[in-house]
Amino acid sequence: MKKDIILAGVGGQGVLSIAAIIARAAVAEGLAVRQSEVHGMAQRGGAVLAHLRISDGVIPSDLIPRGGADLIVSMEVLESLRYAQWLSPQGVLVTSAEPVVNIPDYPEVAAVIRVIKRFPVYRLIEAAGLAREAGHPRSVNMVMVGASSPFLPVKPEILENAIGDVFGAKDPVLAEVNRRAFRLGREAASRQNQEAAAGKGNAG
Repeated sequence: MKKDIILAGVGGQGVLSIAAIIARAAVAEGLAVRQSEVHGMAQRGGAVLAHLRISDGVIPSDLIPRGGADLIVSMEVLESLRYAQWLSPQGVLVTSAEPVVNIPDYPEVAAVIRVIKRFPVYRLIEAAGLAREAGHPRSVNMVMVGASSPFLPVKPEILENAIGDVFGAKDPVLAEVNRRAFRLGREAASRQNQEAAAGKGNAG
């Protein structure tokens, strides 16, 4: 078993926290993990990218080859397309639906979403609204961990435990908010999975 994951977003969105949570949960499951990060300029909304590789065997490299990713998890809708060339033909794209307009020529969001809907398997998540429902707008990244969890080789309860461990050390209330965000993201992706299986469309 192996799962190669590209995590993308812009500075300040908590992309590396997603990587840390998934990696921690994978290690708790007894899996091997390798990670490589490219940090953007957080104050300027620069791109942030992480390669995360999970396996039950030896992982030869930190970096995922182009066309080799099983999953892209993106915090920002345009950033999901920036790394689309890394996705395998059978891969899954999971992205937040909300834009972060950080460049002067940012394309029309509707056009970006039309491109996303051409992918064979995608999940388009209204993550900002779910984060607010969970109790904190900055919990969008944990919504996206939940949304990606059906495609991860880690049990959801192990992921939720990792969230509790990481955030609980800072603030138990914050830990519960982020666990709630995880559950809401997972429920949103699961609904879309059911709709796709029923032939009602890929993203619901």
